[in-house]
Amino acid sequence: MDIYRINFINQGKVYTLYAEAVRQANLMGFVEIEGLVFGETATRIIDPAEERLKTEFDGVRRCLVPMQAVIRIDQVAKRGQCKITELEGGANVTPFPTLLNPDPTSPKP
Repeated sequence: MDIYRINFINQGKVYTLYAEAVRQANLMGFVEIEGLVFGETATRIIDPAEERLKTEFDGVRRCLVPMQAVIRIDQVAKRGQCKITELEGGANVTPFPTLLNPDPTSPKP
């Protein structure tokens, strides 16, 4: 079974998730992530960061992430730890700038 590690930016944090399928979504400009994979619930050690992600994505079948938020997608041999890390101010990762509501009074190029 193929496993993909997906790193993307969401609300100033870097999310690292593992999934069974990643593809270009039918909705233009989005990456579709399907079959999220989390750790085994049978283990006695519980990781609070992974539990938070598990709760956040509970019941989600497919997740659509904007392409400009995706940092990296890797095909890996086995699942690692899902986590959320803070995006540091001096990091090499910067969100792609977008203008959703441009100022109508600004001059046209």
